[in-house]
Order: sequence, then C-alpha cells, then structure tokens
Amino acid sequence: MEMNEFAGKVRDAVEKKLGKAYKVEVREVQKNNGVMLHGLLILNDDRNVIPTLYLEPFWEAYVSGVTLAEIVRRLIKIYREDLPKTKVDIGFFGNFDEVSERICYRLIRQKGNEELLQEIPYIPFLDLAICFFYAYSGEALGEGTILIRNSHMELWHTNTKKLMNLAQENTPELFPWRYDSMEQVLREMMEEEEYSGSLPEEEERESLFTDTPLWVLTNRQRIQGASCILYPGLLKRLAAEKRNFYLLPSSIHEVILLAEQGSETPQRLKDMIAEVNRTQVAPEEVLSDSLYYYDFREENVKIVL
Repeated sequence: MEMNEFAGKVRDAVEKKLGKAYKVEVREVQKNNGVMLHGLLILNDDRNVIPTLYLEPFWEAYVSGVTLAEIVRRLIKIYREDLPKTKVDIGFFGNFDEVSERICYRLIRQKGNEELLQEIPYIPFLDLAICFFYAYSGEALGEGTILIRNSHMELWHTNTKKLMNLAQENTPELFPWRYDSMEQVLREMMEEEEYSGSLPEEEERESLFTDTPLWVLTNRQRIQGASCILYPGLLKRLAAEKRNFYLLPSSIHEVILLAEQGSETPQRLKDMIAEVNRTQVAPEEVLSDSLYYYDFREENVKIVL
C-alpha cells in the first residue's frame, strides 16, 4: 500500500467513525525545503480553527504493524485533545497593530525553497533567507506560529523592511537565546533517556566528555533557534570569549559554534555537515550544507565553503 492509498483509507475510516456531522479531508501541505506532507483535516461546523494531523508518522507505524483501527483511534484522540474548546476569534489577525508585537523571524535555506519564497516576504542572508512568522500564544490555541505570506503583507499595508524591524526587536524578546557546551547538551539528552534504561554507565559517560570547543546556540524554546545568529550584537558578544569561530548549521533549530584553533579542516567540517543533514536531520529541518565563519574583527558571518 502506498502513502496516498493509506491516506485515503484513513480518511474514510475516520469519517465513518465520527459520523455524518464531520467531513474529513486529506491535503498535501508544503513544508520547509520543498517537503510535502499529507495533512488530515477533520471539519465540523462548531469550530473555525482545527488542527492539521500529519499522517507520515502514522504511515510508518502502519508499515511497522500497527493496525488501521488503532491508527484511527489515535488520530481521533489527538484531534479531540488539540481542538480548541470553542470557536476562536481570528479577526485580530487582520489588524496590523494587534499582531505587530509578535512578528518574528526565522531562517531557511534558499535552495529547495524557491517556490515558497515566491509566496512570502523574505530578506536574503548569505545562501539563506530570513522569513517572518506570527508567534501566537493563548489559552484557546496554545503556542504556535503562522507563516507570514505576501497576502498578509498586502492586507496589513506594510513592507518587508517594516517586518524586519519588528522581528529584530520581537524575536530576541519572545525567543531568548541560550548557548550550552556540547557536554551539557549531551548530558541533558542522556538524562532524558535514563528512564528508558539506555543511559551509559558512569565510566562510559565520563569518557564522552573530553574538553571540546563546541557550543550549541539556540533559543530557550529550542524552536527555530538558528535565527539567534541574527540577534543584534550576539555573535560579537560571544566572540569576546571565543574569538573567531565556525558556525555549523545543525538544523533550523540550532547552530554549533566551533572555536577556531588552527587545526580545523574546513572541507572536513563541510563534509560532516552534509553527512549529518543526510542521515540525522529530518528533511524539512535541514538548514544548510554550508560552513560559515564569524570573524570578530570584521564582525560578520561569511560562507567558507
């Protein structure tokens, strides 16, 4: 069974389970880097905002042996948990004054996003693109983001420069930066795995934590944290301690800072970035295969390779 056939079977089964009061649709949703996902939408006249349930993880579960009935049960459970309890007033989104304090930016790569970039306001940055989103937060919808498109910019009678000015102020405030040593990040990851019984013995753990010039830069939410490299004055501040450093784009959520020590081989670092992107990072979360470098004298970021 292929993905499209699976999506159709799930749609029909969910609609049958919920009854005539609901209409269920499957739509292809374009994500970052040209990735297309299958989103399940459960429509009901009582709600004007509904969650999109992406079917790819459920397809993997189905291939691994989970029954269709169990997948339908899980989808309906998630839908009911994520559905706002009442209708949501979204009229505020048409008022620029009401949204301006939560307009933020994020980084995506230009290559692979050519079609998307035709539909959204953005600013080129090296081989990347600075694009914009509205960060919503509230009891009804929880925490999330809405990508700002050209149609929104026209509705608000604004421009890309204005969006950038707002985002430059809002993003560091709403998504404060943090940077941790790779040792600390690895410790946190292993502490999370401790409950599954997979934490190494103490002597094994200590052997992982040799002195390293690696640091991870992200935001407190660890969401779209690669944009922290745009925060005014931040890289200059970090360079006061680390001097010159390489920036390895780990994903759209974080970058790795590698202090320059004179023994690095740029081509090897670039090859490592590409290999990690191919094998360890979800396609829609890849930021770039490029190796970047911050020069504290010039106070700028450049592409090395």
